Amino acid sequence: MGKSVLLADDDQLLASLLNFRLKKGGYTVHHSVNGKEVKEYLENTMPDIIVSDIMMPYFSGIELIDYVRNELKSNTPIIIISSAGNEQNVLTAFELGANDFITKPVSPTELLVRIAREINK
Repeated sequence: MGKSVLLADDDQLLASLLNFRLKKGGYTVHHSVNGKEVKEYLENTMPDIIVSDIMMPYFSGIELIDYVRNELKSNTPIIIISSAGNEQNVLTAFELGANDFITKPVSPTELLVRIAREINK
């Protein structure tokens, strides 16, 4: 079975594109459309990597990093994707323990390269 990716993004179009490319790349993908689903999923399952948008209903990508690192005490790699590429978001994401940050529009090919790099560290 391939490595598992938790894809957290409320942009359905982008998520379905990334989902398709990730599956084609051999990954098992679990897609959540909001932070509430993400949290419920992570309470029972820890994927090999998390790819999350910053802006999500209920629970932002920033809160997600904090939750995974501090509450779940997990070192699972986290890649943040966001159109809100303002410097503060980027700095906060890295301070809380994000591994990587990609600004939208996301190139699926670039995302696959970055995921592989994080998983194979």
